[in-house]
Amino acid sequence: MEIYNPSVKKNVRNTEAAFPAGVRIRGPMRPCFEKILTKEALEFVAALERKFRPRVKYILQCRKEQQARYDAGELPSFDPATKAIREGDWTCSPPPAAIADRRVEITGPVERKMIINALNCGAKMFMADFEDSLAPTWDNIMHGHINLRDAVNRTITYEDKARNKSYKLNSKTATLLVRPRGWHLLESHIEIDGEPATGALMDFGFYFFHNHASYRAKHGGYGPFFYLPKMQHSREAAVWNAVFDWAEDTCSVPRGSIRGTVLIETLPAVFQMHEILYELREHSAGLNCGRWDYIFSFIKTVRAHPDRLLPDRVQVGMTQHFLKSYTELLIQTCHKRGVHAMGGMAAQIPIKDNPAANQAAQELIKADKLREVLAGHDGTWAAHPGLVPLVLEVFDKNMPTPNQLHVKREDVSVICADLLQMPKGKRSLDGLRLNTRVGVQYLAAWMSGTGSVPLYNLMEDAATAEISRVQNWQQIKYNAVLDGGLVPGMRVTKELFARVLDEELIRIEKEVGPAKFASGKYKEAAVLFAKQCTAPELDDFLTLDAYRYIVTHAPSARM
Repeated sequence: MEIYNPSVKKNVRNTEAAFPAGVRIRGPMRPCFEKILTKEALEFVAALERKFRPRVKYILQCRKEQQARYDAGELPSFDPATKAIREGDWTCSPPPAAIADRRVEITGPVERKMIINALNCGAKMFMADFEDSLAPTWDNIMHGHINLRDAVNRTITYEDKARNKSYKLNSKTATLLVRPRGWHLLESHIEIDGEPATGALMDFGFYFFHNHASYRAKHGGYGPFFYLPKMQHSREAAVWNAVFDWAEDTCSVPRGSIRGTVLIETLPAVFQMHEILYELREHSAGLNCGRWDYIFSFIKTVRAHPDRLLPDRVQVGMTQHFLKSYTELLIQTCHKRGVHAMGGMAAQIPIKDNPAANQAAQELIKADKLREVLAGHDGTWAAHPGLVPLVLEVFDKNMPTPNQLHVKREDVSVICADLLQMPKGKRSLDGLRLNTRVGVQYLAAWMSGTGSVPLYNLMEDAATAEISRVQNWQQIKYNAVLDGGLVPGMRVTKELFARVLDEELIRIEKEVGPAKFASGKYKEAAVLFAKQCTAPELDDFLTLDAYRYIVTHAPSARM
């Protein structure tokens, strides 16, 4: 069997071929890319793009109009026009046997070794990620599709020459789920009719086209299974449902085979949970508490409200009332509709050189997971294979059944005020420093092609950088008073932030070492992070601005 090593990146000459009219490949070709970029697959993706691009543009425009209303003083709320859906007696299709038990899911980028380790680690599910934990370089995206194809076909192997170690799949592995990019992200390396492809449609299209038959054969006729990120309204779920219908019909797959779990990771979406499930009801696999992005969205949504400044992000935990209310309402909603209510990420990772700190981290994870399972969640996320046994132990002890769909949580009564209640805590100079230090380091890694980064004993993805950025922006915008830490009463200004940024760059250099600092993109990241934190208007996503740094167009732009 051939051992594949994605570190080999020799260019392959772009050759003129009979690819579909209107499709332009702008990224350089590498070995094996042609196995993904077949004429038939490109036709499938191009057809998806042409059919759904207008709807994607419409829902993104609706987001802008919705945010304009919030900026003018409105706050999110339940929609009176859809009250009948929220109060109606309907359910989603029951979960297939392949995803009935999801008690522990591990997540990570679509990197080859990561996929093998995650599928082997003992978790019930593995969410392979094209979104927040992956920097969407052309090579990362294309190698990701190659890796997933090989994983579905069980031919995936990896050779780590530095460690003289080979990796392959165990006989029993986790069930694979895939998270495509959010609706807002474009793919600059493929143009369709002169416009960049929609990242979500490209990720879904290539993966579904190449793998649906093999996947369904291994999972009782169901699948593939997906996670759907960053939605704000049920109209966005309706687009995904239409995409699923079209893909199933086009490939002669029975309706309802595809299932998608929606991450509730935006503040507007928490008021639309019944409606989102209703739109996806034949294709729904439930909802997930995307807690870190949810905090980011909370700040972003109320960005024009100077009375809504959050405390240091380390104090905004899941026991805060607005987050506790969000999770309880999600569980109640999912179980009323007969689908899974998935818990959030435990971001801690094993601390190998400090047993006391490692034990403390494990206790935090146990407490977090115990809270989730006792609340009625059907499963949860872990960030590292080494934590899967610990999380499994908590759920196995407290959830003897495959799931908790029978736990209806009829005791829960959540109103708008609960979901909008401001968290308690203080803002400090240390909090500003941590936001800046983490934001710069994550962005430096992302600009270098790495989207999942261990920082200060936590596995961080784009959500942490986004929280750091928008919180800094909000505090600078409104000259927030720092009421905690060693220097209470100080106001956050652009001048203070500039000084903090300079000092934190010095600290980063000491922590990572002069050689790594010099060879990394820390200075470039600091410039971009500062620009984002001090901009007159807040950008929706940090990665939209950063994406241009990782685009690599080939000299010849057509195959």
